[in-house]
Amino acid sequence: MWYSQLLRCPVCKGHLVREGSSLFCDGARRHCFDLAKEGYVNLASSKAAGGGDDSVLIRARTAFLSGGHYAPFADRVCALLRGHVGGGAVVDAGCGEGYYAVCMAESGFRVLGLDLSKNGIKRAAKSAARAHAEALFAVAGIFDLPVQDASADAVVSLFAPVCEEEFLRVLKPGGILLLAGAGPDHLYSLKKVLYDTPYQNEPRADAPTQMKEIATERLAFDMELDAAALQSLFAMTPYFYRTPEAGRARLAALASLTVGAQIDIALYQKQ
Repeated sequence: MWYSQLLRCPVCKGHLVREGSSLFCDGARRHCFDLAKEGYVNLASSKAAGGGDDSVLIRARTAFLSGGHYAPFADRVCALLRGHVGGGAVVDAGCGEGYYAVCMAESGFRVLGLDLSKNGIKRAAKSAARAHAEALFAVAGIFDLPVQDASADAVVSLFAPVCEEEFLRVLKPGGILLLAGAGPDHLYSLKKVLYDTPYQNEPRADAPTQMKEIATERLAFDMELDAAALQSLFAMTPYFYRTPEAGRARLAALASLTVGAQIDIALYQKQ
């Protein structure tokens, strides 16, 4: 299997090789990790086990993304990877339900999707199977990646926390980190409905400091959303947990809304 040179045992750090429906490490104790019927594997270390997005958030994000509303962003991610990496193995660190990972796999990359949410990973594996995509998904934390040193051609972190030390460890020399997050006005029209005093997003504070920044861009596009899509979008954002009842009522009363996406993308290279 293509991922045999990529995966690392979360217990002893040995290589993992597939035998039947299990992954065995080449360490002295031959640690074993069984593949679930959906095709994913649990490689979370003991200190990272548990947590991740709950089923409500995963369902909302799956419903929204499957509508193609973020397709311009997914297409841009794939185009940037093709332009800077060409092909090879990509680690999607914090892949959630796997929407972007499957898009990357369909673009010709071999993708390892990692997330602590078992609900998300299970959905991701099912999506990859339906698309016949060359992707493997594993329950694992991004701060303790089950990935061998210097084995990945690229790491992507899309709307997820950044663990620069781990990303540097798993990237090959010259490998690429693609980082994406909310721009200042991302979903601002939605916030105008939810809040009496809407606010811009703050710049992220976890940008890499030990890698060379090679490109930045801001991707903006409008989405025409009906009531169902608006509720799914709302449920997958942090606003869902801190919006007052009056804002929720205003959103529920809308039949549709044009929502602007603004996503900041940056590319870094391991020297």
